[in-house]
Amino acid sequence: MKIAAAQTNVSACVSANGTAIRGMIADAAAEEVRLINFCEGALSGYGKFQITKPDDWATFDWAIQETELRAIAELCRQLRIFAVVGGAHRLSAGYPPHNSLYVFSDAGTLLTRYDKRFLSNSELGGWYTPGTEPVTFKVDDCDFGCAICIESQFAEVFSEYERLGVDGVIFSSYGIATDFQIALQAHAGLNCIWISAATPAQKAHKGPAGIIGPDGKWSARCFDFPEPGFATAVLDRSDPAYDIPIQKARPWRSEARKGEIYRTRMTNDPRSRNRSGY
Repeated sequence: MKIAAAQTNVSACVSANGTAIRGMIADAAAEEVRLINFCEGALSGYGKFQITKPDDWATFDWAIQETELRAIAELCRQLRIFAVVGGAHRLSAGYPPHNSLYVFSDAGTLLTRYDKRFLSNSELGGWYTPGTEPVTFKVDDCDFGCAICIESQFAEVFSEYERLGVDGVIFSSYGIATDFQIALQAHAGLNCIWISAATPAQKAHKGPAGIIGPDGKWSARCFDFPEPGFATAVLDRSDPAYDIPIQKARPWRSEARKGEIYRTRMTNDPRSRNRSGY
């Protein structure tokens, strides 16, 4: 299955952002991409940048965003492609929005929505409300989880998705700094999963959009920054290049983490039976 990580220009104009996203979806569909993901705040804009102060949410035009979300969903239906789009999600009065990823199916439906759980210190200052749970979704026979920005610094986010059996994690950020890139490569290699990382085009100089394989190495990157574009890779569990991480390391590590293989071996090892004497 071909997947793509995108980098689009993100502005304060939601309609312009929607147009850019739909154009990128159309380009990806023309290259037979099955799933494409966009950056954090790709549609709504991101707090501290396009949304310059927390009070701006009070005047944010949620109706326009809803119109754009529906237009994106309809395009996904027409082109038979899945898309993951970053955008704020409105909550009841008195609460800042969630920092979310909207997951659209190739049938034009909203499959699910992921709300960022680990917010930065500044985001907690009235910008966003944290989410509460992991989210997984299926595309054909592959399963994916979602993560956003600073969650790259929390290993438990990715190990949890590994235990949930995902093949890859859709990661969207407003910039992929060097430490984020290093962490993402580590999470991919340690958990033997693909990670598709999206960023805004205007932040791509810090680290372009790209896809990391289950061996922890970048398999594709969008080096045309600061131009918009996307990087593609084929997610194939039977690829000989990933035989060790997928067919050997991941199942072994899963069993090792449970610990039973070690307890059984110690029980059967006569050397483990006499540990009390001098």
